[in-house]
Amino acid sequence: MSASLPISCPQTPAEWAAYYRLRYAVLRQPWQQPPGSERAPDDDAPTTTHALLLAPGGYAAGVGRLHPCGPGQGQVRFMAVQPACQGRGVGRRVLHHLEQAASQQGLTEIVLHARAQAVPFYQRLGYAVVAPSHTLFGCLPHFLMRRLI
Repeated sequence: MSASLPISCPQTPAEWAAYYRLRYAVLRQPWQQPPGSERAPDDDAPTTTHALLLAPGGYAAGVGRLHPCGPGQGQVRFMAVQPACQGRGVGRRVLHHLEQAASQQGLTEIVLHARAQAVPFYQRLGYAVVAPSHTLFGCLPHFLMRRLI
């Protein structure tokens, strides 16, 4: 995936559709969750930052979002990378974009709840496991992670 492709907030209906399509396909559909479960009530909050890396074919290669969750603290959620794009730096670029947005907003720490298989990815990027977190859908253990920015 070209490092020159920009990451931005979805703007058009087609971009939003691609954004949510990837969130659903990677984070919900494999566990038979209903369409719409990839959305969160605070997605439309003015303080939420969305990141979309749109591939030349018009599909979302990577997505993620950030929202403030406490004094100086932001939470990254809904990180997803198109399976064909995994291992090509897409997730790293999306996360870096969100970290820059957090810094610009005056946040000094990012927390996230990583699925067990994603923990090594976040550790390579400077995040540390704080504690075990919840188990999603009864089968996906998560870990609370944090990083100072």
